[in-house]
Amino acid sequence: MLAMAYLLSATKLKSYAQCPRAYYYRYEYGLKQPSVFGAAVLGTALHVTLAQLYQDWHYQEPLPSEEWLRYCWENQIGALTVAQVEEGWQILWRYFETEIVPLGVMQRPLATEGRIQGLTQVNGLEFRLTGRYDRLDSLEDGLELIDYKSAKNPTMPATDMVDLQLGLYSLALEQRYGKLLRRMSLLFLRTGERVTYEVTYEHRRQVETVIGELVLRLLDEEDWQPRCGEQCGQCAYARYCSAVDAEPEPLPEVQRKSRKLQLCFSL
Repeated sequence: MLAMAYLLSATKLKSYAQCPRAYYYRYEYGLKQPSVFGAAVLGTALHVTLAQLYQDWHYQEPLPSEEWLRYCWENQIGALTVAQVEEGWQILWRYFETEIVPLGVMQRPLATEGRIQGLTQVNGLEFRLTGRYDRLDSLEDGLELIDYKSAKNPTMPATDMVDLQLGLYSLALEQRYGKLLRRMSLLFLRTGERVTYEVTYEHRRQVETVIGELVLRLLDEEDWQPRCGEQCGQCAYARYCSAVDAEPEPLPEVQRKSRKLQLCFSL
């Protein structure tokens, strides 16, 4: 049977970099992580509206009208309360006035609501790189990835997570578009704040290093050593970990899927 490439995302890489043993419990052994977040209905409606705003506009005029923005929004409000509809419209109108109108013309993005996919080979193993973006813009010298943030109390992502995201996305997007990812911008829809990160070669090198370390543990399944730190206090798997508890609970039985790694050979 043909083995598939090993799936990697920025979230998985961050989990591994934070603690190899927690990574093993979740992604290799198969323990489920409890979910604490419900569906963000308003956030989803805002994301889809902005995707349609850019994707379906005819671009025969410099700027879309308020009527076009409202049309896109009203296509998404079926599951919202009256209060959410009003709140969502205020968020979108602020975005329109701060992100589009001042430019004088709405630029057509390269893609919206897309999936990042790429392949990389490290130490004879093939990895499939995955991720998502809300918008991808063309720059004179490369690409800019746009990520909308719609939560009421958003937190800035940790620096290590951003670094791994930038490196992984840079590798995958260059394969797909033949252009370098130059920056990633987070747009906080409720406040209008924009936070931009510049992409450097160091981000790619860091991701390649972390993947290389992961490869060694995938080939030697006995060496998933814990990495203790502040994260241990919130770890969903702490009760199974000997580094946290001198007498940890035994791992529950789970139905594990056989893992197949794609070996790559140079001919």
